[in-house]
Amino acid sequence: MYSEGHKVKIPPRGWAILAMVGPSIIWCAEYIGSGEVILATRTGAILGPAILWAVVAGIFLKFWIGLSGARYTVTTGEGMIDMFSRIPGPKNWVVWMVMVIQSLTAMLAIGSIASAAGIFLNSMVPVSPVIGGWIITIFCLAVAWSGVFNFLKIIMSLFVLVIIVGVIYVAATALPEGKELIPALKLAVPEVPAWAMDYSGIGKNPWKEILPLLGWGAGGFASQVWYSYWVLGAGYGAANGRPYGEPADTEVLKSYNVTDAKHIKGWGKVVAVDATVGMVIGIVVTSGFLLAGAGILRPMHLAPDGAEVATQLATIFSVNWGKTGDFVFMFSATMALISTQIGQLAGWPRLLADSARICIPAVKRKFSWKQQYRFILVLFFISNMVIVHTFGLKPVTLVKLSAILDGLLLTPLQAVWIGIALYFVMPKMFSREVGRLLKPHWIYCLGLVIAFLVFGYFCVFQIPSYF
Repeated sequence: MYSEGHKVKIPPRGWAILAMVGPSIIWCAEYIGSGEVILATRTGAILGPAILWAVVAGIFLKFWIGLSGARYTVTTGEGMIDMFSRIPGPKNWVVWMVMVIQSLTAMLAIGSIASAAGIFLNSMVPVSPVIGGWIITIFCLAVAWSGVFNFLKIIMSLFVLVIIVGVIYVAATALPEGKELIPALKLAVPEVPAWAMDYSGIGKNPWKEILPLLGWGAGGFASQVWYSYWVLGAGYGAANGRPYGEPADTEVLKSYNVTDAKHIKGWGKVVAVDATVGMVIGIVVTSGFLLAGAGILRPMHLAPDGAEVATQLATIFSVNWGKTGDFVFMFSATMALISTQIGQLAGWPRLLADSARICIPAVKRKFSWKQQYRFILVLFFISNMVIVHTFGLKPVTLVKLSAILDGLLLTPLQAVWIGIALYFVMPKMFSREVGRLLKPHWIYCLGLVIAFLVFGYFCVFQIPSYF
């Protein structure tokens, strides 16, 4: 409901805010996949519960990046890529950087999910992992192409819920003693055990296991961009009624008055609650998988790898629930990976279509946003076929590499760009009085600065050692 003479809907208050929670649920359904099913469990098996701090720290810091970007969308009505186009400097320099790097990482990440999902499907259905990966790719492409995936998202979320409940149960029953968790409070980096180094690709450097976990905990760079799209779709604040693929209407923003600004601030509280829900779910789920791996796979000296990744991970459930647990894990994990694939195929084409629209104006003049979106989907379909056929039996390698490229490489810069947009660019899009009222609280700046410093450290000092 709009207040008389004003342009922004009156925000919900109190418990009514919880009824508006939605974008974070889509966000969680998208990122609860290979990062949790494979990476967290594997890292727990290799390094134990002492590395739990990495899960909490990584997701908490990305929370500030996602929340700050969503706060911008609530205030202006445009997504994060359009925000990047307003960063001072050479025209669209940030968007060009994002488009080039994300074009590569998108193909790798989507291909890694298809490869992993194909292996899990192979564990239940008599098809090869490669054929399974192709089947899942075609299915997810068809869903993303039509755009009708809201109902399917609900179904997939139910499957994800099954695996969440199960892994929390297993983690609770296999919870290590308190003394084993003390190193996590000290931010300790444990040594890689000798037995783990018998597995291909595992060396003495523990950061080779920690960095991918940090990279895909709560999703990577792209997931934070997509969260701004889901906020757009939910119609929070100035995003109400705004379509995808268009920059903010600056004339409308300039006409906002003090009452509109107060309404926007109210919607800022809504998105803060929404993002917090996503953060809590992410920490609980990822911690559950990590502790389950530490409690069950680590004593067995199992580190999920290669084509046997599905059967090794299924040990988590079968130890406690027998064959039924084995099937529940396999089925739910496959559904979680498919859900993630659909989310990625819905998100990355939006990101790249926006980038192309901004960097290459002729694209916007010749093709509609939907045509751009579908063209990019076709490219992803082709790249998926190549990646699945070539690397289909090496899902862990693909998942870890894509986690580094998408989850860490641009993340510190993303924190800086969002900070510049929030505190220097955004206020100028409104009248002076309204801009002053809408300037975010200093806590957003603190969160972004810490995220920049922490992820910047990983990029400068740890990523080189990964390769």
